Amino acid sequence: MPEAANANGRSQCVGPEYRPEGQKPTATVSTEVHFDNVTILPQTPQLIALLTMIRDRDTGRADFIFYSNRIIRLLVEEGLNHLPVRSHAISTPLGTSYDGVRFEGKICGVSIMRAGESMEQGLRDCCRSVRIGKILIQRDEETSKPKLFYDKLPEDIAERWVLLLDPMLATGGSALMAVDVLKSRGVPEDHILFLNLIASPEGLENFSQKFPKLRVVTAFIDQGLNDKKYIVPGLGDFGDRFYTM
Repeated sequence: MPEAANANGRSQCVGPEYRPEGQKPTATVSTEVHFDNVTILPQTPQLIALLTMIRDRDTGRADFIFYSNRIIRLLVEEGLNHLPVRSHAISTPLGTSYDGVRFEGKICGVSIMRAGESMEQGLRDCCRSVRIGKILIQRDEETSKPKLFYDKLPEDIAERWVLLLDPMLATGGSALMAVDVLKSRGVPEDHILFLNLIASPEGLENFSQKFPKLRVVTAFIDQGLNDKKYIVPGLGDFGDRFYTM
C-alpha cells in the first residue's frame, strides 16, 4: 500500500484491500515503532474517522465523549485478545459439539486518575462486574516529577491480570510510576496490559526499555513531543475535553 511522509506523519490510502487505490482517500496513519511489546490497532477507515473527530478542536463535548468511547471499546476488545485462554468444549442447542476456548484467570482494571477514569465504562461494557482500582499521580510542583498521591487497588490484585487505563502517553512518567505501584503490590510485569488511545514514540520507548514484558495496546502513535512535552499533533487535554469542555 503506497505511503508518503508529510508534516504530520505517514500518509497512506485507507480502505478495504479490494478497493482500488484511486478510490481510497489518503490519511495520516500511526507512526511505526519497532518494539515487540507494542500493539497498534489496525489503521482502518473507521478508526481514522473516529480519531479525526476527537482531534478536531471544533468537536463538542458530547461528540468527543461518544467517539472516544467507541475507540476505547476497540482498545478493550483488543486488550482482551492478549489474555490467556484455554480449550473449552461445549454442546450447542442442536446437540452438536463445539471446540472453543474460555478466558483463564481473573482480571481487573486500574485507571490513572483523572483521564483514565474515562475508560472504565468501556471495560465494564466488555467485562461484567469487573473490579476496578484507581491510582492518582500528579506532578510535584517543587521537583516537577510525578508523585503518587493516592491508590486504591483490589486486595488480591497480585493474582489478577491488570488492564491499566490512561488515554494519553506523553513522556510516560505517570504511567511508569503506576506500573511501579502495581509491581510493588505483587503484580507480575507480564500480567499488565496498558491500554492507551494516543502515544508518543518517546513514551513508548521509555516503557519498552523499563518494562519489556509489559504489553502496550494503543490506537495511534503520534509524531512526538513538542518543547512543552505535549503530544503533537495530539488532541489537547483529554481529561478537560471529556469532563468539562
